[in-house]
Amino acid sequence: MSNASKPPAGNHASLPEAFVPLQTPVPAFARAKDGHRLRWRIRFQREADLVWTRDIVSRPGCEHLYNCIQCGTCSATCPLSIYMDFTPRRIIQLLREGFKDDVLRSQTIWLCASCYACAAYCPQDIHITDVMYTLKREAIKANLAPKRFPIPVLAREFYKMIRARGRSSEFWLVLRMMLRTNPLALFGMARTGIALMRTGRLSLKSERIKGTAELQALLPPSEEVF
Repeated sequence: MSNASKPPAGNHASLPEAFVPLQTPVPAFARAKDGHRLRWRIRFQREADLVWTRDIVSRPGCEHLYNCIQCGTCSATCPLSIYMDFTPRRIIQLLREGFKDDVLRSQTIWLCASCYACAAYCPQDIHITDVMYTLKREAIKANLAPKRFPIPVLAREFYKMIRARGRSSEFWLVLRMMLRTNPLALFGMARTGIALMRTGRLSLKSERIKGTAELQALLPPSEEVF
């Protein structure tokens, strides 16, 4: 092998040529439909966090992750896979390989519609929807959730409301979420809200259970959960 084709000296000197680190930026490929751009580059096993993977596999609903045969049935049945940066099949593989940062920064986990089609058709009985819920909680905990994205904000506000009052109020919950994500959208929702209030299907009342002190003793503050 000539000097020009040899891998750079250092930790990569003993790697095969196919795994030599790229010296120039990798072209970005446009994703169909949503135009989301991915930048591909060769990955090395040392980037993986397999301890994190084993921790995820130990969670309820994630026990069968290692049984995945990468058949792609989950991606084929998912109604939103065409809008995802990583399909469900690829998320499972990245998760098993320990690529924590890629998984938790992915938009896929937030686009999951919780329809359970993937879980229903999975030949290995992997509860992929439950895995997505686990990854959402991990992303929120690691502060990697998209900024001003409704789902993680809704989760925080719902938890705060339940811990404080023991009940959730639809009006106040949606109001808090929209004020923290997209306040202008409230104007477009006003007509629907008024119609719901006229028919008695939406109330401004905020209910509270007895014994909220006992409930708060059981549930940790939101700062510790999110």
